[in-house]
Amino acid sequence: MPEDMLWLQPVLIGAVIVFILDLIGNMISFSNRFMNALATAIVFAVVFGGLLYSGVMKLDIKTVTETPPASTSTPSPAPAPATP
Repeated sequence: MPEDMLWLQPVLIGAVIVFILDLIGNMISFSNRFMNALATAIVFAVVFGGLLYSGVMKLDIKTVTETPPASTSTPSPAPAPATP
C-alpha cells in the first residue's frame, strides 16, 4: 500500500466493524428505526468499551498544548543578600 494511503486501512476495518454491529442492532430491533439506532449505539458501546477495557485496542490520543510566546523583557535581578 502506498505511503499516502496508509490511513485507508483503519477506515475500512472500522467500516466493516460498524456494518456488522449495525446488522446485529437491526436484528435485535426488528426493523424499527428508532430502536435500530438505539440498539446499534448500545451494541457499539459495549463492544468498543469491552475492547478498550480488555486492552485489545488502545486509543493513542495526544494533547497538544500551545506554548506561550517567549517574554522579551529582561528578568529582574535577584535581591541582594542582607548584610548584618
